Amino acid sequence: MSSTQETEIVCAHSPDSDDAFMFYGLATKKVRSRMVTLRHVLEDIESLNRKAYEGVYELTAVSYHAYPYISDKYVLMASGSSVGDGYGPMLVTKRAMPPEDLKGKKIAVPGKWTTAYLAARLFEPDFEAVVTPFDQILEAVELGAADAGLVIHEAQLTYSKSGFHNVLDLGRWWKKKYNLPLPLGANVLRRNIPADVQTECCRLMRDSIQYALDNHEEALNYALQFARDMEPALAEKFVGMYVNHYTVDCGDIVPKAAQKLLDMGYEAGFVTKRVEVEFVR
Repeated sequence: MSSTQETEIVCAHSPDSDDAFMFYGLATKKVRSRMVTLRHVLEDIESLNRKAYEGVYELTAVSYHAYPYISDKYVLMASGSSVGDGYGPMLVTKRAMPPEDLKGKKIAVPGKWTTAYLAARLFEPDFEAVVTPFDQILEAVELGAADAGLVIHEAQLTYSKSGFHNVLDLGRWWKKKYNLPLPLGANVLRRNIPADVQTECCRLMRDSIQYALDNHEEALNYALQFARDMEPALAEKFVGMYVNHYTVDCGDIVPKAAQKLLDMGYEAGFVTKRVEVEFVR
């Protein structure tokens, strides 16, 4: 099956500085296609995970943790992964404590389909999850609604300003234990999209990321409006953490790491469906 006319693809991703940087080339029409037009939708990652389960958007960002539940409808894209190589989501508290003291605690988490949540469960299976919007996690801990918070996005760089302590960096733990990067987020395409349109979407994604990396300053200036009051230097650091060579193309390492993560989740009972990761280029 192939497509001969221009196809509109709804492209959904989160309103974060790293995603904005990644999609800069497409959002500003610096990267174009005669075959595909993209319409951008911005939503938080847990909402995107749930809508992917329903097959709502043609191209969407999702958590790797969500992939087993949507793999019947979607295939992973080789470009667009957010990967923590020796760093990642963090478990933070108001008072310093060793990681083993997290056992049995109430932890504010940004959603049960996030990869951060799966990684936290693999590290410490025994805790009470308090699902909290990602941008309210530090507040939940501050107010005593949770003993610890699982922070993603920019809070990974700003938590200490609010007097929080880093109990465990899950990306560092994963790298040290398995010598692999931690694949956090991915872009996926609906399987019912014609093969040539899928290929073109992959090209657009790859070219957009490369354009941003090649035109770093202008792409970063664009991304700053999504940086939730971060100073430019911190926003640049955050973007640099999650838009890298793995984002341009996942290579062999990211699929290997993703497969290990999901297999371990399945074996531990936190992922209910075994799946083989599948990527398109």
